[in-house]
Amino acid sequence: MYNYNRLAEKIKKKSKFFIDKVSGGLNRTEYRFLFQMFYGLLGSGSVLLSEISRSLEENITLKKTIERLSRNLKTFDKVEEIQSNYIKEVSKVINDETVFCIDHTDIAKPKSKELESMGRVRDGSTGKIENGYKILEIAALTKENKMPISVYSRVFSPEEDNYISENRETLDAFRYLSKEFGNIGIRTLDRGFDNKKLYEYFIDKDEKFIIRAKKNRDVIHKGKSQNILDVTKKYKGKYALTFKSKNEDAKKVKISYIPIELPAFPGVNLTLVTVYGFGKIPMMLITNITSNEKKIARTVLKVYLLRWRIEEYFKFKKQQFDFENIRVRKLKAIRNLNQILTLVIGFIGILSEEQDKSIFVLSVIEKANAIFDKNKNKITFTYYRIAQGIQNTLAKTTTGIRYLLPKVKYVKNQQLSMFKRSNIEKYTSLASWFWGNLKISFFYINLLVI
Repeated sequence: MYNYNRLAEKIKKKSKFFIDKVSGGLNRTEYRFLFQMFYGLLGSGSVLLSEISRSLEENITLKKTIERLSRNLKTFDKVEEIQSNYIKEVSKVINDETVFCIDHTDIAKPKSKELESMGRVRDGSTGKIENGYKILEIAALTKENKMPISVYSRVFSPEEDNYISENRETLDAFRYLSKEFGNIGIRTLDRGFDNKKLYEYFIDKDEKFIIRAKKNRDVIHKGKSQNILDVTKKYKGKYALTFKSKNEDAKKVKISYIPIELPAFPGVNLTLVTVYGFGKIPMMLITNITSNEKKIARTVLKVYLLRWRIEEYFKFKKQQFDFENIRVRKLKAIRNLNQILTLVIGFIGILSEEQDKSIFVLSVIEKANAIFDKNKNKITFTYYRIAQGIQNTLAKTTTGIRYLLPKVKYVKNQQLSMFKRSNIEKYTSLASWFWGNLKISFFYINLLVI
């Protein structure tokens, strides 16, 4: 196992290696900014620029560091480049059977008044309508440990100038996912995405999907258009299965497999999987995945239940990095900060895939504060332990990353300062006075000689 100094050095080098991979196309100044923000977020566990600046351990005043980071956040415009490079890195832990979890979250800012283009959002923690921003996130579950790694994250607001609709934001996200990953994997979505336009997109692109249906949806069953809940009540559960819930509790459920079509897409064969045991109203899942009855019903439910991982992702993002406490005011700065935080959590996600075979990752986890579940008997979500272990380790170093940053050549200012100008003017006037008096002296000397 590593001691703190060796482990801190290893973390810095691993971070640099990751940033080197995602920073293709950036110049030296942009690279320095990206690396400093990345390391600062890792070391501080906070999105506050003051905390990020302290983690950098620079030999200049804290105020100057904060001003520089704030200025760069508002002007940084290489998001597409780093996102493209980042996708290449995270693709290493994604395969053809990857589950893509798609959902919305929010940044609630009830006390803020000065943030740019701030709209009204429903605060998920309180249920109240507050000032803030919406975020559309797509998290891919890793192939080994099924941990969520974000592959798309966009902050948006209905109040911004170029906003069209939430459907447009969602379709743009799906188009991006199709462009980067084709039709591999399974898209899993909650009831908020039970929408004709989204079904149309998935059917047209031939992409596998599982969408939890609303109870007011109509479906075609046995050639007749009916309410989905009425159809579900006819099937009380053909197969009995036991699943572990997200709290690790055993849950006995009954499921059924029902062939259906949607009125908007007649002739397109879909499947309705009904699940009894998760509440008073049965869970209703619509999918285009096909197989034998028992296998498809079990697979669809199992895949859909993995969707809760994105909720854990949101919780981690907000709790570990205090994401809702952002203080930057410009929407572009907020988006840039969100993008860099996505890189940080992606880095943690890649490390989590190595937890069973890397001494380095085990050493990081060892340095974390133990985090237990409600029953106080089991360690929870691995991301917390890795993030806390990194933060605890970097807190014991005072060198920062200055020695790892490329040097920037500063062009010497050719313009004279006001001080230099005033001195030159003073000495020029003195020289002129002396030369004038000297000429007068020569004139009188010549008169005397004559």
